[in-house]
Amino acid sequence: MAAAAAHQEKILSDGLPLLLQLAPKSVLVFRALQLGDMLCAVPAFRALRAAVPRARIALVGLPWASQFAARFSDYIDEFYAFPGHPALPEQPVRQDLLDGFYESMRSRKFALALQMHGSGEISNGIVRAFGAHVAAGHAAHGLIGDGRFHCFAYPETGPEPLRLLGLTAALGAPPAGTQLEFPLTAEDEDELARSGLAAGLAPGAYACIHPGARNREKCWPPQRFAEIADRLALEFGLSIVITGSGQEADLAGAVIGHMKMPAVNAAAPISIGAMAALMRDARLLVCNDTGVSHIAAALELKSVVIFNNADMDRWAPLDNRLHRCIRDPAGEYANEVLALARMVLTQAEWR
Repeated sequence: MAAAAAHQEKILSDGLPLLLQLAPKSVLVFRALQLGDMLCAVPAFRALRAAVPRARIALVGLPWASQFAARFSDYIDEFYAFPGHPALPEQPVRQDLLDGFYESMRSRKFALALQMHGSGEISNGIVRAFGAHVAAGHAAHGLIGDGRFHCFAYPETGPEPLRLLGLTAALGAPPAGTQLEFPLTAEDEDELARSGLAAGLAPGAYACIHPGARNREKCWPPQRFAEIADRLALEFGLSIVITGSGQEADLAGAVIGHMKMPAVNAAAPISIGAMAALMRDARLLVCNDTGVSHIAAALELKSVVIFNNADMDRWAPLDNRLHRCIRDPAGEYANEVLALARMVLTQAEWR
């Protein structure tokens, strides 16, 4: 312990970024969040990989994120499923797995553990428990580091990708671009083809309407989505595709039930990769503030994103030319949403 503390003091006194001082052979990142949050972290993962190209980079995330790690295997080498924490709301705690999980993390003796989960009130303690040689991460005002943990001030404002890039830059990883990514695979394409959902849809000739969200309280009213869908079909001659998960089939059906124009119901039990392959060739996406808005940003698919009460400055896509956002929790501004859709559709030719 004394040797470790002395090493930490040397890092601080030298004033060099941690990554330059440590040249770590292994890095463990904690970010146990949902799809949109994870996609916003891709620029930070890309910067980290560029800074330590030969390091083994592991992710501790929610169980579903094994798919994320596999999709982003250029940046992530290993994945460990997080069993939860009583103070974190993203998943129920698996008490039976906790002791074994932390013991397993400590046994791997990571050179560096990074907290990229949030402001650190709870998550910094979780990362400390991983037992890495050095740990670091964002910390809210008033939280300070010690000989085992380096704290960087948590930014209270700004887009999420840039907040995370600020952390990796402070660690010594220069930004490698701010763009999001969502690489599509042959498996995604094959699954979409087998589903038949894209049959008869010509690239650039349809719009996707995504009425769902993980939290249904965030959802814009189905009748408002229907109004927008009808106008897009009438004014631009676009086919309308209602997207969603299999659990959102009722929402898709409600939108179609309010529509006057025909629509394809694509709310089906397909993977997020197959859904992204369907969205890729759309001309426009209209959606709630949810994970698919970040897929649209990654695919450079024009979009209109309708916010409820979330922080728009934090979660809006960075490119406000391709992606327009509006706050309308009560469903009062359908005309304004339509105006934004017209704007992004007519500002330039479809790519």
